Amino acid sequence: MSLIQCAKLNGHEPYAYLKDVLERLPTQKASQVHELLPQNWQKPA
Repeated sequence: MSLIQCAKLNGHEPYAYLKDVLERLPTQKASQVHELLPQNWQKPA
């Protein structure tokens, strides 16, 4: 299943999800990368 489809299934707007994940990925700690998965992702405030 694609990351886009998984984001849709979790109720996220795919563009917003990918934009946020790609912006946060370079500074995200390896131990916290699970927070960026569609099922765990939270919209930024």
